[in-house]
Amino acid sequence: MTASQIIFYVLAAFILGTALLSVTTRKIFRSAIWLLFSLIGVAGIYFWMEVEFIAAVQIIVYVGGIVVLIIFSIFLTHQSGKDMPRPPLTRTIAAALAVACGAGLTGMLIQKNNFVTSKEPFKWSMNQIGEQMLQTGNNGFALPFEVVSILLLAAMIGCIVIAMKAPEKSASEVDQ
Repeated sequence: MTASQIIFYVLAAFILGTALLSVTTRKIFRSAIWLLFSLIGVAGIYFWMEVEFIAAVQIIVYVGGIVVLIIFSIFLTHQSGKDMPRPPLTRTIAAALAVACGAGLTGMLIQKNNFVTSKEPFKWSMNQIGEQMLQTGNNGFALPFEVVSILLLAAMIGCIVIAMKAPEKSASEVDQ
């Protein structure tokens, strides 16, 4: 096994471990922190593939944008230290079945398509990436780029909605 393969497997295990911790922890703030680490691991994979621009975008948009907004909204709700409720057993079983089906389908795709390691280096310049991000044709990424901007807008609106306090009831309303 080469050093490059070891680095990949370490990064993949880190991403999967932190993602699993993100969805299984019962403290909401810890869940957001594990999500942060998982997204940093994804950026590490991009750095490993020598696609520094995409890694920087991953860090800026997701780690610096989305996760920070999530953490701020958690703090604004004043429930950052409370435990989340334990999910029902049926939801846990459904999640385990979904993971097993996803792993099985992934294995079938890998076996069917016979993925092989490329001997050619992965070379992309900033100009090529910029041109593809602006194209709307077959190999263009203008639509996904716009979807990311909508995702950021939705995250900001979600943070505002979560941060809004419910109106406090007066003593006469509580008695009724």
